[in-house]
Amino acid sequence: MRRAIVIGGGIIGLCAGLELARSGHAVTVIEEHSGRAAASWGNAGHIATEQVAPLASIASLRAAPRRRFSAGGALDLPLSGIRTWAPFAARMIAASRPARFAGGSKALASILAPSLPAWADLTELIGAAALLRRDGHFVAWESDATARSGRASWGEADTGTARFASATPGDLDRLRKTISPSIIDAIRFTGSGQITDLSALADALEAALVASGGTIERRRATVALDGDKATIDGEAPDLLLIAAGAQSGTLMHAARHRAPLIAERGYHIRARADHWPADLPPIAFEDRSMIVTRYADCVQAASFVELNRFDAPPDPRKWDRLEAHVAALGLPIAGPFERWIGARPTLPDYLPAIGRSRHARNLIYAFGHQHLGLTLAPVTAAIVGALARDEAPAMDISPFDIGRFGANRMTS
Repeated sequence: MRRAIVIGGGIIGLCAGLELARSGHAVTVIEEHSGRAAASWGNAGHIATEQVAPLASIASLRAAPRRRFSAGGALDLPLSGIRTWAPFAARMIAASRPARFAGGSKALASILAPSLPAWADLTELIGAAALLRRDGHFVAWESDATARSGRASWGEADTGTARFASATPGDLDRLRKTISPSIIDAIRFTGSGQITDLSALADALEAALVASGGTIERRRATVALDGDKATIDGEAPDLLLIAAGAQSGTLMHAARHRAPLIAERGYHIRARADHWPADLPPIAFEDRSMIVTRYADCVQAASFVELNRFDAPPDPRKWDRLEAHVAALGLPIAGPFERWIGARPTLPDYLPAIGRSRHARNLIYAFGHQHLGLTLAPVTAAIVGALARDEAPAMDISPFDIGRFGANRMTS
């Protein structure tokens, strides 16, 4: 039996580890943190099939000034982190050229299209079908002007397999009466979905992995290159998968790959769900760049794109602003609030890195999924499984090759 080691116990690592175990590998997943601190377990739970356009785009660059945190928006470039985000920003600008943006959109569309069916198959496999909802999501606005602008933007956007229509009068009435009287207009997407309990999902994936013969170790791992093989703590397994989220860059560097990841940090607050309807899908309050999700026993409000060091201290002002948004909207959420920060693993072109190493024949990588880690986890796992079997994946993955960023200059 071939031995496979997966570095990273987030959503990508667990899904890929389960795929490898079910295809006959003896799998060990290594996760440094004992708690569920990864961005996988603090996101909005949204299966975002509509987010086909990479955020590395001319439109994003033009919108950046008005989206600044200091101007009330969600984008923050802290001065203390300039040495981290300035090189990333330069690469993002280069990746935003129209030709590269078009190629990125096509690549994302190819792996987003099967993502919701893949989640249906996976949740059924692990005995957790009830955790998947396929009833779409709302996008809401607080003024006629922002509604007109938002509708026009979505009308011009490529939303892949997702579709949207105006919220029905009944939907609008319910949203205004039970959620917020501030809602002026809304659209409802179909073809998107939600995981209703991220903690329960993690439990189910871990249990399925163990039931398939896999093991999970809570410790730190060190990667090195020994000839044409990658080693972990001195051992060269048959297969080594790097799926360690925002910390994958350091591990890839040791294998002579350049992976210019940044910690794109997001914040959320959670409170009891006493007065939030259990059957309501996620709502994106677009004027505030905030998405609100009902989970099993809590409601979560999430926002912010903070480009910073992975280990930079949290910014309490962002939690304060989320609480202010909740109050200003009149949402039926009451504190005390639980506060969380997590780092989305993001590459400058806002495409993931999925492929096989050119330097180490036993090394596969899957990271850099930015806002789409939850959405793309089962599809990414299927790609990893195909690579491990030396088979061609179901779609062209050449746009996700980490070689697009070049190799580092390590020679040993």
